Amino acid sequence: MALIKSAKQLVDEANEKITTVSVEQAQQQLGQDDVVFVDIRDIRELEREGTIPGAVHAPRGMLEFWVDPASPYFKPVFGENKQFVLYCQSAWRSALATAALQDMGLAGVCHLEGGFGNWKKSGGETVSVVGN
Repeated sequence: MALIKSAKQLVDEANEKITTVSVEQAQQQLGQDDVVFVDIRDIRELEREGTIPGAVHAPRGMLEFWVDPASPYFKPVFGENKQFVLYCQSAWRSALATAALQDMGLAGVCHLEGGFGNWKKSGGETVSVVGN
């Protein structure tokens, strides 16, 4: 079966229409009251690798439902007038997620260039996540 579009094509198309912040920019925003870092990785990735301090965990599979005020799964943090910096491990899932949230009309959504892997490689602060 031939695909109409590859995952890479989807990521490339998403990157053309979304805002990306560099690790340096994101590090300057860390701790600001008007910025929310959103870790969309699987909980096992957080437990294995850690996360950015203060980040909200929103699993990729639930993200659109957590953002939608009409959804029974809505999370109030996404109703706040803030900038949302999404990230995954390599900035592929977060590119697609950022495009989806932008398409839904969420203002101030962007994603982290190179993802959490780039954050760690650049010496960004991390905290451990302990499983339940």
